[in-house]
Amino acid sequence: MRRYIITGAPGAGKTTILAALRGRGYAVVDEAATDVNVHLQSLGRDEAWRDPGFIDAIALLQRERLEQAVPPATGVQVFDRSPICTLALARYLGVPVTPTLAREVDRVVVERTYQPRVFFVQLLGFITPTAVRRISLAQSVGFERFHEQAYREHGFELVDVPAGTVEERVELVDGCIRSWAD
Repeated sequence: MRRYIITGAPGAGKTTILAALRGRGYAVVDEAATDVNVHLQSLGRDEAWRDPGFIDAIALLQRERLEQAVPPATGVQVFDRSPICTLALARYLGVPVTPTLAREVDRVVVERTYQPRVFFVQLLGFITPTAVRRISLAQSVGFERFHEQAYREHGFELVDVPAGTVEERVELVDGCIRSWAD
């Protein structure tokens, strides 16, 4: 199984790229943080990231999705983020890295759960706010650095996906995945 990660700061266009990859037949595993945010907001926690269980809930949902992902015939899965992203989030928020998150990060690194090349989607230069995405462009730029640092310190190679059209970005990701299979 070849598991690829697509990461980047909020508002970079990851979800759009992943939807297009899904349309091309890729098995895509959805991001956990947004779903945790939505769930906590539905319970009346408007600032979900302040919930003491927020980071662990993301890490545990990521692991659950990894374990439940049905292996596709192609042998390729594309993940919208990973526990390394959750580590970057904890650091960005200034909250402690919980034992649960630390174990999960260590596990995926030691077990080489994901491919060593990670698609790092660059920001587009604007942010479209949503009920969950409440970050400014300046904040997202800062958050981007936390992602880059977390992946590099854990031995991953970042493959830049520069700003561009959706088709250009999808072609780059698809082309890399296909060429790396050879």
